[in-house]
Amino acid sequence: MKNRTKKLLAIIISVLAVDQVLKVWIKTNMSLGQEFIIFKDWFIIHFVENNGMAFGFEFAGEYGKLFLSLFRIVAVVAIGWYLFRLARHKEISFGFLACIAFIFAGAIGNIIDSLFYGMIFNHSYGQVADFLPEGGGYATFLHGKVVDMFYFPIIDFTLPGWFPFWGGNDIVFFRPVFNIADSSITVGIFIILLFFRKEFNTLEEKATDNDDAEEVEEKKNDDFEPVE
Repeated sequence: MKNRTKKLLAIIISVLAVDQVLKVWIKTNMSLGQEFIIFKDWFIIHFVENNGMAFGFEFAGEYGKLFLSLFRIVAVVAIGWYLFRLARHKEISFGFLACIAFIFAGAIGNIIDSLFYGMIFNHSYGQVADFLPEGGGYATFLHGKVVDMFYFPIIDFTLPGWFPFWGGNDIVFFRPVFNIADSSITVGIFIILLFFRKEFNTLEEKATDNDDAEEVEEKKNDDFEPVE
């Protein structure tokens, strides 16, 4: 069991390291909106920041951002507890645990941005941000913005004017800009849904067995009458 835990920690630390190194490089070498092409016109590094969830989805307002940051913290604690609790059970496959580790690492990666980036960087509007600027950061604790950079506009065209409802609109796929943490979460969930749905049956059966064992133990305690 200790060996599996070490492997899970290695996955989490590796994802976090790659995610944060890339984000810090983007933040300290590019201004907001700057981009450069990696391959043709469909693999682009495009620097954006967002206040919200994965792939640029947002909660409006200051309180929305605060609520999201607090929710992320609670969710990450719950996922971490769940992951290392499951790691003790050998009947749970390591592949399933690895997927949860990817989800856990991705969630932590974006939380780090939300918690600390506002305090350790200044803004990136029209400038390259400084790390630990003298005048302080651009936001307070819990109000940092998540750094995104991967943009894959693989399909980009304009619908003809005669097309119902959306005629003349530009269609871009894939439009959202994302980061390593988002990818880690998405890959973990996707692989679980494809290959490890049966693991939930195993967990349910285990929970049922535990409940039955507790009922038997309680019955034994109820039937026991101490001798006076």
